[in-house]
Amino acid sequence: MKIRSRLLHASRSLRRRLVLCGVVIFLFAVMICMSRAQSPQIAATSHTETLHQMTTPRSVVRTYYIAAEEVDWDYTPRGRNLTGLQHLESAESESGGGALKHRIYHKAIFREYSDATFRTIKLRPSQWEHLGILGPLIRAEVGDSVRVVFRNNTHLTLTLHPHGLEYLKNAEGSAYSDVTIGNLKADDHVGPGTTFTYLWTVPESSGPGPLDGSSVIWMYHSSFLPEFDLNTGLIGPILITARGKSRADGSPADVDREFITDFAIFDETSSLFSERNIGREAPPGLLRATNPALREHHMLYSINGFVEGNLPLLQMKKNERVRWYLLSNNNEEDVHDPHWHGQTLLSYHMRADTVFLDPLSMTVADMIPEREGTWLFHCHVSEHYKGGMVALFQVLP
Repeated sequence: MKIRSRLLHASRSLRRRLVLCGVVIFLFAVMICMSRAQSPQIAATSHTETLHQMTTPRSVVRTYYIAAEEVDWDYTPRGRNLTGLQHLESAESESGGGALKHRIYHKAIFREYSDATFRTIKLRPSQWEHLGILGPLIRAEVGDSVRVVFRNNTHLTLTLHPHGLEYLKNAEGSAYSDVTIGNLKADDHVGPGTTFTYLWTVPESSGPGPLDGSSVIWMYHSSFLPEFDLNTGLIGPILITARGKSRADGSPADVDREFITDFAIFDETSSLFSERNIGREAPPGLLRATNPALREHHMLYSINGFVEGNLPLLQMKKNERVRWYLLSNNNEEDVHDPHWHGQTLLSYHMRADTVFLDPLSMTVADMIPEREGTWLFHCHVSEHYKGGMVALFQVLP
């Protein structure tokens, strides 16, 4: 009897322990599932679900169809030294024909299309002709969302990465070890001939701050190999207007005219097409150490991809409210001092005729032009000025 009683007690104790273990295992499994649902390593939601989560019924979704395409870009489409600046004679100018030679390189740039078929290029309005090599202008107001359907028509692997806007991990457009997998990595490498849709939102933190005016500038660019992608030509502007302060097209209501200028050194030896443009002796990014003289020859000191006064004439009227948005590229030499002749501006509530740009920086300056005429606009860094980082603007009555 004692043995039977002990066996019965042991059986009941074992059952209780098994039930307790089962409960513990169940709770542990629930905790793992919850942690995985919250972990960035698990792509638990689809891209469509993420789009729904990031937008609200009241937000305006501004959709853009942007493609990356290969082109032969002419930095000097109208000729050389169109501003008539005086320079010391060089061996090139003394040789005659060299001074008239166009500077043409194979590049990749962003273009805007009318819809998702990517059959019809959307023509730029005349007021944005000066954007040149820059990609399509993306506009939004605080509270909006930006949806970009991106088509890669090049033979390169590319992305779209925005500055200043808000995004989830599946729309960051930057390839690095961020412990994400699956759907959350699709935005990091858009292969040749493929399409990916990015969704970015515009919270208050993306709009003007306390010292800003009614609008600010950001940029987007390919960030698969950012040190090469930008020199290849893959960069574009984003303008964000404060909530309730924009016209129907997103432009600031308190501004009459806007200009966007990218003070960009394009290092063609750090382009993804360097060997095609220069030769096998110029693998991307290596000439800085191996042949600095050849690298310097293929450095283009541009404004929006134009050198030596080829930027289209920037025209405005006297006493208009003119807003200038300024950018720079990401080379270590991209330290610039944009300077306007004949006029002054307000930059961060300070009076100036010259502003400062670090590499890959963005700033805004407001001008009310008072003196009529055609004026010089240029970078005041001597090497950049000599290299052709100059343009003209005109103030009409």
